[in-house]
Amino acid sequence: MSDGTVDKVDAEVDARGLNCPLPILKAKKALAGMASGQLLRVLATDPGSVRDFQAFARQTGNELVEQRQDGDVLAHVMRRR
Repeated sequence: MSDGTVDKVDAEVDARGLNCPLPILKAKKALAGMASGQLLRVLATDPGSVRDFQAFARQTGNELVEQRQDGDVLAHVMRRR
């Protein structure tokens, strides 16, 4: 988890309350409509999403810029490749 905070993102997906693989599927769909270099923040409550987004970044080449937790909400910020 990162201590830094990304303030400006180009899009945000609310996947709170959804379990694997739905947060990843919603992120994949959102990233497909974004331009290279844009930032996507995904909000999730599934603890497994931390590992899921790390694996998703490795598999797709999209950069995982930040992961942080605020209470029970996990924020994953990805940069579109």
